[in-house]
Amino acid sequence: MRVVIVDESMVLGDAARRVLSSMGVTAFAGALHELSLVFEAHRVPDLLIVNVTPDVTGWEVAARVERAGYRGRVLAFVDALDDTKFQYLTQLPQVDCVARPSSTALLEQVLKQALRGARTSAERALPPPIRPAYHGIIGESPHMADIFARIAKVAVGDVNVCIHGESGTGKELIARAIHYASPRRDRPLITLDCTTIPEGLMESHLFGHVKGAFTGATEHREGVFALAHTGTLFIDELGELSPSLQAKLLRVIQTREFSKVGGTKPLRTDIRLITATNKDLRAAVAQGTFREDLYYRVAVFMIKVPSLRERTEDIPRLVDHFLQRFAGLYGRRVTRVAPATLKRMMALPWPGNVRELENFLEQAVVLAEGDTLTDRDLFAGDLSSAASASSPLLSGLFEAGLPLSEVERRHILRTLHKVHGNRTEAARLLQISVRCLQYKLKAYGRDVDASTGSDRGLVPSGS
Repeated sequence: MRVVIVDESMVLGDAARRVLSSMGVTAFAGALHELSLVFEAHRVPDLLIVNVTPDVTGWEVAARVERAGYRGRVLAFVDALDDTKFQYLTQLPQVDCVARPSSTALLEQVLKQALRGARTSAERALPPPIRPAYHGIIGESPHMADIFARIAKVAVGDVNVCIHGESGTGKELIARAIHYASPRRDRPLITLDCTTIPEGLMESHLFGHVKGAFTGATEHREGVFALAHTGTLFIDELGELSPSLQAKLLRVIQTREFSKVGGTKPLRTDIRLITATNKDLRAAVAQGTFREDLYYRVAVFMIKVPSLRERTEDIPRLVDHFLQRFAGLYGRRVTRVAPATLKRMMALPWPGNVRELENFLEQAVVLAEGDTLTDRDLFAGDLSSAASASSPLLSGLFEAGLPLSEVERRHILRTLHKVHGNRTEAARLLQISVRCLQYKLKAYGRDVDASTGSDRGLVPSGS
């Protein structure tokens, strides 16, 4: 019996692992946004346990499980069964929603019942029909084959790895692949994106702080070095670190010790460090903006990620993967891209790389009319124009000549997509009543449940 536990807080997850261990059941930890990689590392489980935190909706949980291709039993712990944000989750046939246990004895009782259900269930977890080539990374080009080989070589040890590539090329996926192929796969994987944190708070995020260390520090806080202890720390966009923080990071790498902001006690850390950047760090060293000694510490093993335009032969498989995912996620019938349109896509520069392609196809699937995407679905304006050739429909949603009813339909569906199918929020943005929105969706052929307000065409299937 294999069990995977998803719990961002790790409090309930650790308790569940101890209870399962006493029953002779091995459980592995994983994060909701990386289920496919967890399944790749540990095989598809018989039971998936999810502690649904207050900042996550039932729809999001269902979407993540659907994207991972999981079809087995799911045990979801929620705050309250009557909470409307979990309503969709409670309706899925493979999901058992229970109130979060208040004691170890109750937790043990719930887990025993869930294990019995997983053993006797006729539904078994199936891998996705289109399997990723390597730890969730799709690609068969020589460039990607070389990266897969390098991941396999470097994963077995603890050498520091630096991943270099343009934005949107999948640097974080490669970092996760290294972690889940490594001996630390069952330990935490903590990510820190240097572009999302103000410089004044970066030191606290890295090393943590003690209460009263600065204005607003009302409680003790752990930094990523403490959170990643015994696991892997992935620092994204390392080139954005200020010179003073570069010096402090260098010291931690050298000594494996750090102190919290405002603290004096040295703390030991045991981590595997992986960094990523879209900057040329060698050039930054030459310009004096990046420390040379830090460069040699973090870039012991370099992995250069190719841009999408350097591996265009991977585009057809990426397109198949994204079409399958988004067609299932939004309840659409889209199954393919017309050959001539696909050829046109392979000729585009894709400055945003795989992330741009993914976003492009997601919105195209939402707006698609039939089962095949054509130039009309994907590109706007004059198809001979160089500008339109590099600009998907996203920038020309309402091209001239469209019937007014079609403009309205596209705008409504795009708005609904933006708010993840939330009809109340969509109606507010559109400045119409929920009843009016429901009427229009029904006219578009959507299966709208009037009692729950769920738009069945915009949420993943429960089967």
